[in-house]
Amino acid sequence: MTMYKVTRRFKDVKHDNHVYEIGDVYPMQGKKATKTRLEELATTKNKYEKVFIEATEAKDDET
Repeated sequence: MTMYKVTRRFKDVKHDNHVYEIGDVYPMQGKKATKTRLEELATTKNKYEKVFIEATEAKDDET
């Protein structure tokens, strides 16, 4: 299962303005993210032209 880790602090307008800190898991527990939103945050295809999250593999005990 692919998980995402925050690499740059940001406020997510799609998650009630929740502030994600570096190292946080995205999305936070109880929230969902669309493929489009994941692409926006994992690439420079957003209005800030910055990468905010990166894909990581889940550990076996977290699945």
